This record gives sequence, structure tokens and C-alpha cells, in this order.
Amino acid sequence: MLSSRQLFLNHVAQTSPFPLALEVHQAKGIYMYGSKNKKWIDVISGIGVSNVGHRHPKVVRAIQKQLRKYMHLMVYGEFIQTPQVQLATALSKTFKTTLGQDFLDENEKVDEINHANAVYFVNSGSEAIEGAIKLAKRFTGRTELIGCHNAYHGSTHAALSLGTSEQWKQPFLPLLPNVNHICFDSEACLSQITEKTAAVVIETVQGEAGIRVPQKEYLQALRKKCTETGTILICDEIQCGFGRTGKLWAFEHFDIIPDIVVAAKGMGGGMPIGAFMASQKMMSCLSDNPILGHISTFGGHPVSCVASLATLKVIQEENLLDNIQEKHDLFRKLLNPEKHKAIKEFRGIGLMLAVEFESFDFLQKVIAHCLELGLLSDWFLYCDNSMRIAPPLIITKKEIKKACKIILEAIELTEKENS
Repeated sequence: MLSSRQLFLNHVAQTSPFPLALEVHQAKGIYMYGSKNKKWIDVISGIGVSNVGHRHPKVVRAIQKQLRKYMHLMVYGEFIQTPQVQLATALSKTFKTTLGQDFLDENEKVDEINHANAVYFVNSGSEAIEGAIKLAKRFTGRTELIGCHNAYHGSTHAALSLGTSEQWKQPFLPLLPNVNHICFDSEACLSQITEKTAAVVIETVQGEAGIRVPQKEYLQALRKKCTETGTILICDEIQCGFGRTGKLWAFEHFDIIPDIVVAAKGMGGGMPIGAFMASQKMMSCLSDNPILGHISTFGGHPVSCVASLATLKVIQEENLLDNIQEKHDLFRKLLNPEKHKAIKEFRGIGLMLAVEFESFDFLQKVIAHCLELGLLSDWFLYCDNSMRIAPPLIITKKEIKKACKIILEAIELTEKENS
């Protein structure tokens, strides 16, 4: 009989010639478990997904409770489904909290236009980007889109169009027309945004570029330019949202208000879900001329919605964001480039971190040793000499010390091999 590994290679469509091919039998908290008592600390959270850890008990209970009621009933938007309603309401409240009620009372126009009080549920981040783009084009009547160099918004045609990596784009040309690009965190490039621009799509914190945190002044200047030109500002919070940076939404660090917010990954507690969020006034334009301007069969699946709501409640009620900065500081202290010459740079915000090495070859060996020693990490699509560190927000300081000890041991083993 063929092993599961061989069946995996034979019948599961592969994304690369060298999959990790870890066979995981169970996962809980920050750990994944294999056979023969093997376990790994997951410091990448399934690439930014398991923000409250694997199989958080409250998320599991919410899923089990919903399974006893119903699963898919009807395509998105037709039925009143309690899980969707409750999650959309809870998400809307997070934006009102972000803006502050005093601010909203004094700025009725902002409340009407910019307050994200309408949520459109989809199944993934790429789908959410697609919906956000359609919404911006429909609302403005414009066609030009602007993305950023080294951005990653997903792998569908429109999402690929917003990035600049020729390696990923070239085999799938032609992509969307009328898409231009600006440099991330460069105010000089903002002049490219004009009255012809439907939307600027930007990761609030760039992920696959190797964790690039912009200056507050840059995002504020971007917000101002979009307002002046009537351009929709779309903040992609697929990786950096849902608490990853130490605030529920990363844009809160920069004192800006996006027109559309896109979320996925960490919002599902391990279940597939995505969303794009905007004002009711803006979102309503998808319901006419034509009707069903955007549709989804499985968007807002009730099981995914209860998992997402439970995840949001865990973050809020267990005050997970209160000590993210302390955890960040501990990682920074233990992986300090001044103490470890192999580490060239430490970058990040909250628990969205990158540790840079001299080369991809060096990092690849470090990651391999980490895996042997019981820790899972990886690199970034557009920055393959940097290690991704984005553990579940529930990680303790003791576990951070254990994780860093493994990373440093892996670095030491690699240095010895290279000497």
C-alpha cells in the first residue's frame, strides 16, 4: 500500500517541486504534532492564519454548536443567517471603536462615507481583493488602479496585476489593463494618483516584501492625496489585520481611515473566510446596475462565520493585544543583530516579524535545522533571505524564549557547516 506521502505527491496538485511534506496528525495552540512524538513550534501561524492558535477551544465549540444547526443554506446575501449577521455587526463595531464616537459625531460625512459599516463576506483574501477592486471601480466610475512595488495581494489575475513581480506575472499575461504602480513608503510617488484613479490598493504593512512598515507620515499623505482626487483607498489587512500588529487593524497605528478594508487569513481562527468592508453607501452600488454586481456561493459560510466571531471575541475578551508589544520586544532582544553577527536585520511590528540573513542559501539551511530541532518557519516570496516569524498571538514569553533558542541553535549549526 502506498504511503500517505506518496499519495500526496501522486494526487494532490503541487505548488512547488519541494513541498515541506510534513505529515501532521494534530495541532493545538502553538504546536503541530506528527508521528513518533515529533512536534514543532509553529512560528508562522499557517502563514498568518492561526492568530489565536490552532484549535482554540472557544473556536472549536462555536463550530460544533453551529454544525448542530445548519451549514450551507443558500448563496450569499439571500437569507438572513444569524452567524453572518452577528459577525458583520461585530466587525462594524470594531471600526466605530477605531474612529471613536466623538470623532464620528463631529464628522457626519466621515461616518457616512468612510465608516466600514457594511461587510461583504467571501472565502479568501484573493476573493476579497477582487471584490474590493470591483466595488471601487463601480463606485467611482473610473478604471485606473494603482498598486505598490513588491506588493502581494493574492494569486488571481486581478490580485497578480496589483503586484510587480515579473517572475509570478509573466507566465499568466495578459493581466488587468490600466494598472500602475508606486513605490511603497515614498511620498514622491503619490503624484501618480489623479482624478482618473479608481483606487490605490496597499498593504498597510507589506508582508511578502519581507515585513516593511511604512512611516506614519507616508500613509497620512496617501490618505490626503486619495481624498483630494476622489480615489478610493483600499487597505489590504489580509496578513496584518486581526491583531497581528498589536492592534486589531494595522491602520490604527497610522491614524488614517481607509475607504475599504480587506481581511482574511487570521480572521477565521483556522476556517476559510475573507471580507471586504466599506460604508453602506458605497457597498450598496453592488446591488443595482446590475443587480448581483458581485456574488458568491459559499461567501459567509455559517461555520466560518461563527469561527471568525469566536476568534474576534477571544482577541477582545482575553485581551490578547495588551502584551503584543512586550512579546515583540522579547523577540527583538533575543534575535538582536548586534549580538548575533549572522542576523543582518530585525524588522517588524507587533508579531509580524522578519529576521534577515546574508543569503537565501544560508536561511534555507537555518530553516532546515529549525525543522529538525522542532520549529517551523519559512521565508518570504519577495525577500527570500529573511525568515518569517508570525506566531499565534497566544504565544507566551517562555515559549518565545524556547523558539528563539531553537532559531539561534539552528544559526550556529549553519555557521559551523559553512566554516
